[in-house]
Amino acid sequence: MGWPILGTLPQMGSLAHRKLAGLATSLRAERLMAYSLGAMPVIIASHPDTAREILCGSAFSDRPIKESARLLMFERAIGFAPGGEYWRRLRRVAATHLFSPRRISDQEGLRQHVAEEMVRRVWEEMEEKGVVEVKGILQEGSLRNILEGVFGNCKGSEREELGNMVKEGYELIVKFNWEDYFGFKFLDFHGVKRKCHKLAAKVKKLVGQIVEDRKRRREFVRVEENENDFLSALLSLPKEERLGDSDMVAILWEMIFRGTDTVAILLEWIMARMVLHQDIQSIARQEIHMCIGQRSHVRDSDIPNLPYLQAIVKEVFRLHPPGPLLSWARLATHDVHVDKLFVPAGTTAIVNMWAITHDSAIWEDPWAFKPERFMEKEVSIMGSDLRLAPFGAGRRVCPGRALGLATVHLWLAQLLHSFVWLPVEPNVGVDLSECLRLSLEMKKPLHCQVIRRSQLYEACN
Repeated sequence: MGWPILGTLPQMGSLAHRKLAGLATSLRAERLMAYSLGAMPVIIASHPDTAREILCGSAFSDRPIKESARLLMFERAIGFAPGGEYWRRLRRVAATHLFSPRRISDQEGLRQHVAEEMVRRVWEEMEEKGVVEVKGILQEGSLRNILEGVFGNCKGSEREELGNMVKEGYELIVKFNWEDYFGFKFLDFHGVKRKCHKLAAKVKKLVGQIVEDRKRRREFVRVEENENDFLSALLSLPKEERLGDSDMVAILWEMIFRGTDTVAILLEWIMARMVLHQDIQSIARQEIHMCIGQRSHVRDSDIPNLPYLQAIVKEVFRLHPPGPLLSWARLATHDVHVDKLFVPAGTTAIVNMWAITHDSAIWEDPWAFKPERFMEKEVSIMGSDLRLAPFGAGRRVCPGRALGLATVHLWLAQLLHSFVWLPVEPNVGVDLSECLRLSLEMKKPLHCQVIRRSQLYEACN
């Protein structure tokens, strides 16, 4: 029942995914548990069967949206737009023109260039400071990758301003706001709405100006075939699929906002595990070396021949799912039954993916880091297997999942191929404490040391 009026709000916080998993287990309510967050009724599934009913059910076609996200224009973008003709149109555009296999392939050169830049930054930081602060390098690389993927050549001033906007947006979206749970407009004690209005105006002005500049340039200059960025794709849409300027700004802003942190956060978790498990890091590096031989760069075409590397990524997705709760949130658009239990319209339905991926009834030795489990048995992470669905499932599955995986696999392979990753102090582990904000982050940023692979080879010979 929770607290009067507040419900279970006082029990949430930076470890809400763990607390809710513990509650479900203690009450034997893994399949479905009901509670409230203030005035908002919520159900949560911690089992693959009920997770599938929620994520793939037609009654849960919409996503709940916080007031801050609404004010930051995400209600007009792919992730949060209400189900209907407009949303279906956005999904068609995304699948056909933005995240198609050809579009992903066309951007391989950009991903490789950013990977090379990150390798250079890692070594510079190691030489200057004797230690590498991984998070900053990954975030900078991820931001550059998404901005150039969205806009093509992005000016330095625009890149810096957009990066600051993304950081400000993260802070606003994760800030607790009473209005999200009680619906009273006067409960915005932290001024979140005012700050969101101000940020949204800056986003509209800057991104809108970039769109206008590109339009004018396309009027007077012949469109180059090598324009592979997302903005060019949107401007080249057939007339019947073309979007208005305000919708285009919202979609481009969503891509920047959601595409910047997820890859960086996931890669930081992976590198933390590589530092912690030197034997697994060594096996992965040997696999890469056997695959690419004397070449200095990893290609997208190499990834299918690196099954152990892919298994490492899956195992990190399992142990550290990026968005263990809200990424899988849905809203009941009408009355429905889940697991034969009545759920009224307006109820927020959540899947606790963290609870599912740590369930001993589903996974053998669930707390151990064992990439080998995915070598022994094929488990899809693209949404068909609800034991591990880091990108969601059903009609609201993440449209950019293939692009995200291509980026993570390529960058991880290049980082492991270039360096041996070591703890700052010998025989000292890595702090794997979690902090749930917009995504599940490392509470303490990863610091480590690196040795160039070529130096290690010379030392051994």
